[in-house]
Amino acid sequence: MLPREELLKGVENRDSVARVIDQAEQAIKTWEVVLTDFLSPPELLEIQRVFNRLTEVQLVTWGGYPQAERQRIAIARSELPLDQSQVSLVAVEIAGNFLFDTASHRDFLGAMLGTGIVREKTGDVIVLGERGAQAIVAPELVEFLSMSLKQVRSVPVKTQQIQLTELKVREPKKKELTTVEASLRLDAIASAGFGMSRSKMVDFIDAGDVRVNWKEVTQASSQVKSGDLIAIRSKGRLEIGEIAVTKKERYRVQLTRYM
Repeated sequence: MLPREELLKGVENRDSVARVIDQAEQAIKTWEVVLTDFLSPPELLEIQRVFNRLTEVQLVTWGGYPQAERQRIAIARSELPLDQSQVSLVAVEIAGNFLFDTASHRDFLGAMLGTGIVREKTGDVIVLGERGAQAIVAPELVEFLSMSLKQVRSVPVKTQQIQLTELKVREPKKKELTTVEASLRLDAIASAGFGMSRSKMVDFIDAGDVRVNWKEVTQASSQVKSGDLIAIRSKGRLEIGEIAVTKKERYRVQLTRYM
C-alpha cells in the first residue's frame, strides 16, 4: 500500500491526487497499465510532484501533441515497460462552415458537453476558425460524438475521427529577452516580459488573470524564480530562465515569451 495520507499532505487538488493514488495501487496489484481521465495542468503538476517520491510506480503523460495542456496519465509498476503509445486517446474533427457565425473554444467545448459527456473525458480543443475545430477525447466517446454532436452555435457540423497526425497545431512563436530588475516581484518581471506597464500588470494580477505554474496569483509582490511559468489570459506565457545577480546587486533575468 502507498503512504496515502503522507502523499496527500499539503496537496491542493486533493480529490484528483487521491483518485490517482487509488489507480496507482490498482496498477501495483494487477501488474497492468492503468489510465487516468484527462487532467488539467495544475493537477498534472501536483500529481507528478507527489509521485516523484515513489519508486514503486512510474507515470507517462500524453495529451495528443507536445504542447497539449490537458493530458491523461498511464500508470504502471516500475518493472514494466511504459511509453506514450499506451496512453489511449483519439482526435476528432468538428467540421462546419463558421464563416458567418464564428465559434470560440467555449462554444465548441460547450456543444460537446451539451451532448452529455463529462469534461474529464475530453482533452484540448483546437479552434480552426471558419472551418470548425479539432478535439482530443477518450476513444470510447468517438462513436457517441459522431452521432450526437450535430450543431455548434447555429452551424450544422459533422463530427468524425481523424488521425493525431492530422491535428493542426501551430508551434508557438518564441521571443527571447533579458531584463534587469531591482527585485524578483511578479509584477516587475511579468511587466518586462509581456512588454506592458507595471500598473497595467498589477491590474491583470488583481483581476485574477495571472497564473504562475498554473496557479492563480493575486499578489503583485509574489516572488518568482527560475523555471516558473507565468501565464496571462489571452496574452500568452512567459518562462523564467537563468537569474544572475549583477555587480550593482540587481537581478538579470533571462525570459522566453510564448505568443
